[in-house]
Amino acid sequence: MCLVIRTDGAARGNPGPASCGAVLIDGARPDAFDPDAPPLIVIARALGVRTNNVAEYVGVVLALRAAQRLGAAEVDLRLDSKLIVEQLSGRWRVKDLKLRRLYDEASGTLAGFRRWTAVHEPRARNRAADALANLALDDPAAAARLMAEVAARSGLAVPLDEPT
Repeated sequence: MCLVIRTDGAARGNPGPASCGAVLIDGARPDAFDPDAPPLIVIARALGVRTNNVAEYVGVVLALRAAQRLGAAEVDLRLDSKLIVEQLSGRWRVKDLKLRRLYDEASGTLAGFRRWTAVHEPRARNRAADALANLALDDPAAAARLMAEVAARSGLAVPLDEPT
């Protein structure tokens, strides 16, 4: 299975109340790369007080954990965080110690997939993950309900670990 994954992190203040959102889309769909393609799984999690970059990385880590649990062999990350795309691709160093542990987990998880890519896309193409991150901040109970509803509609139940 190939998954297209879009993630986003949000922090209101930097640091401030933070959250992350992600959509995991079946890569076999003809519209898999469309920003509005229907997801198999959504993630919308409040994270407490974090920086925006930490929230962005937590979104990637949680999405990769879910992809692993779904048995994905390939993942295509579509991110509006140029920092994460460049760091995961090895073009930029990870200088921030707060990000190092998250980077290590993300890159270690990616190594377990047969193939992976990370592509930077404009924020406008990441609106679904952005909306989920904002929902998690504004209404965590609604975010939890939505995660359960989408998983049930897909016939999938993917337990998520607590945020990193």
